[in-house]
Parts: sequence; C-alpha cells; structure tokens
Amino acid sequence: MAQQIDLNKINDKIQLLKKTAQELSQIGENFPAIARNTVRILASVKMLEINVSDLFELDS
Repeated sequence: MAQQIDLNKINDKIQLLKKTAQELSQIGENFPAIARNTVRILASVKMLEINVSDLFELDS
C-alpha cells in the first residue's frame, strides 16, 4: 500500500527550518562558524522550498 505524502506538513517543517536558521543567523552573526553555516543551511532550505513548492502547486 502506498503511503500518502502530506505536502502541507512537509511545507510547514521546511518553513520552520527556515525561520530557525534565520533566527540562529541573527543571534550568531558575530560567530563566524555560525554565520557561514547558516548561509549553507538557508541555501539547502531554499532548494527544499523549490522542490516542494513545485509539488505543492501541483497538489493545490
């Protein structure tokens, strides 16, 4: 039996990741490793947004 994919739940989690990474970036802006790594995290989250938004739009 095929498992249903809940695009709303996935999208919500991606948005939570984005918000958390943005907050971490702000709090740790004077900490070079945090600054560099949150940029990478946000780039990965952007790719997730792009991938899911295509599916999300098809499902809507």
